[in-house]
Amino acid sequence: MSDNKSMLVEGVSDAVGFIGGALLGYWAGRLMGLDIFAEGYGNSAIAGIVLVGIGGGIGLQLARRWRRRKPALDNSQD
Repeated sequence: MSDNKSMLVEGVSDAVGFIGGALLGYWAGRLMGLDIFAEGYGNSAIAGIVLVGIGGGIGLQLARRWRRRKPALDNSQD
C-alpha cells in the first residue's frame, strides 16, 4: 500500500507543479502582451506558447526537487 501512496504523491505533485508552472508562464506572457489564443500563429502567440511550456517544465522540476527533499515516510507508523 505504501507503494501506491508514493505513486499517488508523485503523480499529484507532478501535476500540480506542471499546471502551476504553466499558469505562471501564461500570466507572465499576458503581462508582456503575449496572447497564446490569438488568431493565427504569429510571433507573439508562439512566444506565449513557449513561455507556457517553459513554465510547465520549471514547475515540474520544482515539484520533483520538493519531493526528493521531503523525508521518506516511515512505514512503522502504519
